[in-house]
Amino acid sequence: MVTKAPEIRIVDDYRVCCDGSGPGLGHPRVWLQIPRDTGWVECGYCDCKMIHRDFEGKV
Repeated sequence: MVTKAPEIRIVDDYRVCCDGSGPGLGHPRVWLQIPRDTGWVECGYCDCKMIHRDFEGKV
């Protein structure tokens, strides 16, 4: 069985929300803070990785 890789999103803000991106199949909306020193954060529900645009290609 092959596991699908988590989604990666490039974002413009350091405070982002995630709801699983699926109508009816998502998860509760959560707000996440991207640390300015690392430039990325992962959602605890769906493992989606949010990367700030300034760190794109560096993470």
